[in-house]
Amino acid sequence: MYKRGLKLWSINTDAYYEEAMRLHDKALCDYIELYIVPNTLEFLQKWKKLPIPFIIHAPHFAHGFNMAKKEKYDFNLSIYKQVDNYATELNAPFIIFHGGIDGDIKQTARQLASFNDSRALIENKPCVALPNRMGGEFCRGYNPDEIKLVKEISGCGFCFDFGHAICSANSQKEDPYKYCEQFLQFKPNMYHLTDIDDITSEFDSHPHLGTGQLDFDKIFTMIPDNAYITFETIKNSKENLNDFAEDMRWLKSYK
Repeated sequence: MYKRGLKLWSINTDAYYEEAMRLHDKALCDYIELYIVPNTLEFLQKWKKLPIPFIIHAPHFAHGFNMAKKEKYDFNLSIYKQVDNYATELNAPFIIFHGGIDGDIKQTARQLASFNDSRALIENKPCVALPNRMGGEFCRGYNPDEIKLVKEISGCGFCFDFGHAICSANSQKEDPYKYCEQFLQFKPNMYHLTDIDDITSEFDSHPHLGTGQLDFDKIFTMIPDNAYITFETIKNSKENLNDFAEDMRWLKSYK
């Protein structure tokens, strides 16, 4: 059985906090993947009170963290130290990093190597950044060659995002499922998964399981038993996580 992860942010200490405990008590959630919003260490002690395992996700470009740019290193390092604090205090086995926007993938690799963190995982990305939201054009870590380079230089592990890989395949005019298979050579430590609104799109989307165009028969052949999978489906309510519960029930009935 998969280890099922719920994606939350470090600032989600309101209704989602109580809802996460409810889902865990009902055996619908095995861990929380916690995205660390910069400068939110004041919330750490509350998260420590939850008897739920954690995986940590470092901030990405939307919060200014961009390892692909040399001039961002000092800022990136200061934010990494906050992320390290969360990961250490919450006993997280993994910290997930994005490669950045534009810039140079070798710079991404060098910066990640400088953190010297055995918990680090690089996540693959779409080729094209979301328009009008990311402030750049191209994502780093969008293909197997870039992931391979980061892994070789930094010694990090790998978080495989299926949706991102399919978006990247569409940008490069490749078969999406065969393209996904190319990333399996890196023996992912964990996975990200949602459905997909448009299987031909270059842009990422996060619809609920079973509501889009993804071929789950093909996807699940690529995921081993007992794998960590964070389900990054959209949240329809600010008051509850009933939609996530339904996703997990769909998963159980499908499998």
